[in-house]
Amino acid sequence: MIDDYASDPGDAVAGADMVFIAVPLGAIGGVFARIHSRLPARAVVTDGGSVKGSVVADAQRVFGAVPGWLVPGHPIAGTELSGVGASFPELYQNRRVILTPVAETDPEAVMRVRAMWERVGSEVTEMSVEHHDEVLAATSHLPHMLAFGLVDALARMRSNDEIFRYAAGGFRDFTRIASSSPEMWRDICIANADALSRMLARFGDEMTELSKTIRAADAEALLAIFERARAARERYVDGLETSLE
Repeated sequence: MIDDYASDPGDAVAGADMVFIAVPLGAIGGVFARIHSRLPARAVVTDGGSVKGSVVADAQRVFGAVPGWLVPGHPIAGTELSGVGASFPELYQNRRVILTPVAETDPEAVMRVRAMWERVGSEVTEMSVEHHDEVLAATSHLPHMLAFGLVDALARMRSNDEIFRYAAGGFRDFTRIASSSPEMWRDICIANADALSRMLARFGDEMTELSKTIRAADAEALLAIFERARAARERYVDGLETSLE
């Protein structure tokens, strides 16, 4: 899996030309503090954090400003599993990677990080830090909150043993991501609190309206919602997956 290891991040980056920080968001600032005086002159640093605003804020706090060699990034890849035992060679193949360079970022550093990701089979795009955090709040963070929330709510019901015993494939598929690292998702929620809380509030309004529609037994309205949702998923999600194959 690896060629070498070090217990101190400062030792790990000695002699490196590319550094990829892959730790929970709450630990990134600490890694910055440990490596900044040990980085070689030509080293480029990127990361895999799911919220870019907090990474930029950590860099500003530790370094005083975002260094030109830092390219905030986010590979949209992975599973609900964590640890070296969950790794596999095709992890980044045919996956998207979002880079969020800021005004201070050196264009050459961006080019080198882009080349790295393309070399392992990823499709690289760029967007602003703010836009990234809004998009991911909707497409990644919100679904994880729904899975965590649903499983926790059912687990606290009196008949939870029977509920989980008869859970069908749809329940298992939908809640698979609730097996993700609790520590990682705690950090994501805190780091992207504004955008994620807005998405949760909006989704809560949608669920309230859906509940009213079901209670009213409005068959036509329900059919319209389900058909609209199915068409949107087939157009956007299934279409995007096909385009990457």
